[in-house]
This record gives sequence, structure tokens and C-alpha cells, in this order.
Amino acid sequence: MYKYLYIIKTQIIKSMTYEFNVYGNIVMQTIIMITSAYFWKALYRQHSSAGGVDAESMLTYVILSSVLSVLLITNVERRIEQSVGKGTVATDMMKPVNLFGVYFAEDIGSIIALVFQNMLPILLIGSLMIKVPVMADLRDLPLFVVTVVQSFLINWLIAALFGMIAFTAVNIDALIQVKKHLLRLLSGSIIPIWFFPAGVAKVLSSLPFVYIYQLPLSIYIGKGDRIEQLAQMRIQSVWLLVLAGVFIFAQKQITRKVMVQGG
Repeated sequence: MYKYLYIIKTQIIKSMTYEFNVYGNIVMQTIIMITSAYFWKALYRQHSSAGGVDAESMLTYVILSSVLSVLLITNVERRIEQSVGKGTVATDMMKPVNLFGVYFAEDIGSIIALVFQNMLPILLIGSLMIKVPVMADLRDLPLFVVTVVQSFLINWLIAALFGMIAFTAVNIDALIQVKKHLLRLLSGSIIPIWFFPAGVAKVLSSLPFVYIYQLPLSIYIGKGDRIEQLAQMRIQSVWLLVLAGVFIFAQKQITRKVMVQGG
């Protein structure tokens, strides 16, 4: 455990040195957040509510979606791609640490740094330029925290599984970008799926993506009753266990393949 804590510490220090990336991410997320806010304001101009959510709740949803996107940044796909591309993956796996444990620790370190570098500035900008994103019911805060943690784990496992494509495709830069934007769309980050046609919304609800963004955001703005929220949290937990099982199996297969072929 000490080894991974050291990796987290090192990654925090490393992340603090890339100021240009920090400012770039803040600007990008701010533009997306403000553009989305004006879009929803225009949509709600003639309606008091839509999709069972009023305008104020939707604006809170937009701000928290931008904030949550910072916590869901992963670099595991690119780390796998770099390791495979440089041909160091076999030697990396021989080190006295779990390779994916290292990637996970690095992402944790980056996120801790981004909380102060990106998340707080974005939250402040959203509060000043749009509205203060007050939680609908503070009694739901524990549920929100649990769903955010599980959202991060689901998102990371999907990213890690996706990154394993690099063991066969080597260069997955374009695929990473497609996956990133597709996930934001399917997870309800940009447009909640309750605005989608009923058939499409039903299909998306059966996939893990909606439990990355929409579930915690729905709890934050108070959409749905407690029974419905708990039922969705159980589904989120099931998806987390399923993805964890697939990840463990895939990791064993990849490790065996690398060790046999020598990278």
C-alpha cells in the first residue's frame, strides 16, 4: 500500500507542474458549461418544467455535470497505449507492483490535484455566472457521495478495459476520443436520457453509462423518490461488480499473453 501512496503523491506533484493544461481544461469546461446553461434557459423559457425537472434544477445539473467531469478524468488508456507502444509493458509487469494498480494510483493522484486546480474554479465560475448549485435535499448527501465513488470506479474500469485494446491495436488515440465523447452523450452528462425517446431511454438505462453521470446528478437535484434512487443505486452496484469481474478476467488474459509473447 505504501508503494501506491507514494505513486499518488508523486502524481499530485507532477500534475501541479502542468499549468497550461489546467488553464486549458478550465476554459474548455467553462465554455461547455455556459453554452449548455444558455441552451437549457432557452428551452425552459416557454415551459415551467420539462422531463419532470424545472429550470433551476436543470441549471444545477449542468454545473454539477461540469464539476463531476473533472473527477471522471482518466489517463489509464493512454498509459497502456504508451507502455505497449514503447515495448516496456512486459518489464513493467515484472515489477513488484500491479501494473493496473499503478495506473489507478496515478489517476487518483491526478484527480486529487484536479480538485484544486479545476473542480473548485469551475464550481466558482458556475456559481457566479449561472447560479449557486444548491443540493435539493442535504439528507441525500450520503447517497450522492456513494454514487459518485461508484461512478468513478465504473468509469475507470470501462477506461481500463477499453485501454486493453492497445495490446492488439497499438494506436488507439482516435478511439479514445470517440469513446470519450460517446460516453458523455450516453451517460446523460450533456442531455439527460429522460429527454430521449422512451425506447432509446429504456435501452440506455440498461447500460452502465447512465450510472456514471446521470444517477449522482439526479440524486443531487432531487429527481425521483428515495425508493427509485435506491433501486438505481443497486443496479449501479451490480454493474460495478460485473465490470470488476470482467476486468479481473481480462487482466489475467492480457498478463498471460504478454508474458508468453514477451511484450
